Amino acid sequence: MSASDRQAADLLVEQGLITVEQLSLAHESANALDERVLNVLVRQGVVTKKDVVRCTVEAAGLEFIEIIDAVIDPLASGLVTGEQARKYGVVPVSIDAGSLLVAADSQTAMDWQVREDLQAITRMPVRFAVALKGEIQTRLNLVYRAEAELGELVRDLMQDEVAVDLSSPIVMTKDAPLVRYVSLLLSQAIADQASDIHVEPGEDSIRIRYRIDGVLKEKAPAPKEIQAAVISRLKIMSDMDIAEKRRPQDGRLSVVSNGRKIDLRVNCLPTVWGEKIVMRILDNSSVLMTLSQLGFSPANLERWRAAYERPYGMSIISGPTGSGKSTSLYATLNAVIRPEVNIVTVEDPVEYRIPGINQVQTNTKAGLTFASSLRAILRADPDVVLIGEIRDHETAQIAVEAALTGHLVLTTLHTNDAPSVVTRLTEMGIEPFLIGSALECATGQRLARRLCDQCKRRTDKTEGDLAAVSFDPPEGVAPTVFDPVGCTNCAGTGYRGRLAIHEVMPMTEEIERLATARASSDEIRRMAIGQGMRTLRQDGWMNVANGSTTITEVLRVTA
Repeated sequence: MSASDRQAADLLVEQGLITVEQLSLAHESANALDERVLNVLVRQGVVTKKDVVRCTVEAAGLEFIEIIDAVIDPLASGLVTGEQARKYGVVPVSIDAGSLLVAADSQTAMDWQVREDLQAITRMPVRFAVALKGEIQTRLNLVYRAEAELGELVRDLMQDEVAVDLSSPIVMTKDAPLVRYVSLLLSQAIADQASDIHVEPGEDSIRIRYRIDGVLKEKAPAPKEIQAAVISRLKIMSDMDIAEKRRPQDGRLSVVSNGRKIDLRVNCLPTVWGEKIVMRILDNSSVLMTLSQLGFSPANLERWRAAYERPYGMSIISGPTGSGKSTSLYATLNAVIRPEVNIVTVEDPVEYRIPGINQVQTNTKAGLTFASSLRAILRADPDVVLIGEIRDHETAQIAVEAALTGHLVLTTLHTNDAPSVVTRLTEMGIEPFLIGSALECATGQRLARRLCDQCKRRTDKTEGDLAAVSFDPPEGVAPTVFDPVGCTNCAGTGYRGRLAIHEVMPMTEEIERLATARASSDEIRRMAIGQGMRTLRQDGWMNVANGSTTITEVLRVTA
C-alpha cells in the first residue's frame, strides 16, 4: 500500500467512516487479489467511492469539492466557453481574491499544461479543487447549455459541403462536425434527463424537441440542408437500412454517459417532409429503483406489497401511456427476485435487460404474440409471470387462468383509474366471477413533475385559494405549498425529475361481489373509497403538502 493510500486510509478511520478491523480485512483481501486496499473497501460496500476520493485528495494536500451541489458564479463560468470547458473537463466555480477556482478530476488537477492553458484563457491565476469525474460531466452539461455549441456546429456543417457526403471518411471521424453535432444532441438530452428525443423534418427546417419530465421542450431548430446527413447518421448508429426510406424502421443504439451505458430505442417514421426519428432513452438506473423511491406512500405501499407477496393472483397497474407503469412493474420484480423464484416476462419491446430474469420479446411476424408466448411460458414452470400489457381477450383470458392456477401475474392495463380495471376486463370478455377470483389488486398511476430542490420557493396560499381547487391535505398534515422558480440545475423549468402518484385498490369481498354483479366503475370506486382507498387526486395533494410537487401539476395529471 503506497504512502498516499495509507494516509487516505488513516483519514477514513479518523473520520469514523471505517474501522481498523475493516481496514485490516480489506488489506488481507487486497493482498490476495492483488488490488489496492481502497478499491477493496469500495467494492465491499464499506465506504463510498466519493469518501475515498475525498480522503485521498485531502491526504495529498488538495481541496475536494461537491460539484453537484456547489453554487456556480456566473462571472466565473463566463470566463470559459462551453467548448473549452468540455475540452479540458473542468467547471469554473468562483472567483476569490483575484484567482479562479476550477473543479476538475484528480488527473486534470495535476496537469500543469491544463492550468497554464486556463490561465492564458482567463488571464487569471487558477487553482484546482478535485471532484468526481462523472459529477463534473453532469454539472458541465447543466452550466453550459448545448444550444450555442449546436449552432456553431450547424454553421460548420453548412460550410463543409463534404459533410452531406456519407461516403466521405471525414464524416465518420470523431471530430467531424456531423459526428459532434449528433453526439452533443444525445449527451445534452441525457444530461437534461429527457425520456425522448424527437428529430422532426419540416418544410424549411428540422424541429428538435426533448421530452423532459413528460413535457416536450423545443430546442434550437436545424436547417433543412443538413437533414439527410443527420438522419442518415442516426440510422447508421441504430443499425437501420439507410437506403430504405419508405417504411418505418426500429433500431437500437448505446452511448456512454458519465461512465454509464445508456441504451436508446430508435424509431424511424416516414413523413411528408422526410423521415422522423424518435429516440427513447432507456436509463437502466430506473430499473434499480425501489417502490418507495417511485413515490408510493407508506399506506399504498403496504396495500401493494400485500398483493405481490402472495404466491398467486393477478396484480395490475393501470394508467395512460407514459405514466410509468413498466417502471413500477420492474421495481416490483426487484422486490420478488430470489434465486428460488423462476421469473419469466413477455414484453413488446423488452426495454430493459435485467439479469436473473427470463425475458421474452414478442414477434408478431413470427407468430410470437402475447397470447402464444404466455402459453409457452406457462409450460416453463414459472413462479412469477410479467406481462407487458393486456391488449386483447385472449391475453386477458390466459393471464386470468395463470393467476387461478398458482402463478403470480404482474401486468398493466390502459384505464383511467384503478376501479375501471374491473369493468375493462369485463368488456374484454372475461367472466366477472373469474375477475373477482383472480384479481388481487388494481393500482392506478400517474407521473407528476417533481419540484427542483435547489430553487423551489415557498408560497403563501390563502384558504380561499386552496378551497378553489378543492385542496384536501391529509389529516394532521400542515401543508407547505411551493412554487417552481427555475435555475441551472433544472434548466430553468423549476422541476427536476418526476414522482408517481397512486390509488391502490385491493380486491375485497365487497368489491368482488360488485364485480360479479357487473357493477359500474363508479359504484366500485365509491366502495373502494369507503374502504380507505386514497384517490389519485388525494395522493397528489399529499405530495403537494410535503413540498414535492405543485398544485398545478396535480391538477394537470389527475381528473
